[in-house]
Amino acid sequence: MTAEFLAFLVVAAAAVSGALITLWSKSIVRSAFGLILAFLGVAGVYALLGCAFLAITQLVVYVGGVVVLYLFGVMLTPPDLEERRASRVSFWAALGLVSLVLFSISLFGTRLPSSQGKPMGDAAGIGEALLTRDAYLLPFEIASILLLVVLVGAVHLARREKKKAQENAEGEEA
Repeated sequence: MTAEFLAFLVVAAAAVSGALITLWSKSIVRSAFGLILAFLGVAGVYALLGCAFLAITQLVVYVGGVVVLYLFGVMLTPPDLEERRASRVSFWAALGLVSLVLFSISLFGTRLPSSQGKPMGDAAGIGEALLTRDAYLLPFEIASILLLVVLVGAVHLARREKKKAQENAEGEEA
């Protein structure tokens, strides 16, 4: 066993255990910290693959931004005691297991292409691949539209909840 393989085992175990903590934790704050561990594990895998740009981006965007936003959202919303039911978690765990089995079957049934040329782990290679018409331009644009729709939906839901709370407060005063 080489040191690189041992390092991979450590970061892969961190990613998988963080994902399992996120999935099965009863506390939403512990789930957020499990998510941090999973994101750190993924950043470690990127670093081991020699993709320093992706590793740093993973740390800054996901660990530094998304999880902090998630924690603020958790702390600013009232708790829902029936949010984490065992049946729901079991359903998603079973669905994930079935997806993993199907993915494994499809992966082993196909031959993986060998990588040609230089790795795309640097910023110039990633930028060129994302904005080249024949490569990833359409999926990149679809992802940006999807994020815009999610943002508009989140604002709509937040305003609806605020309006409901105001109507309830006015009804109680009358």
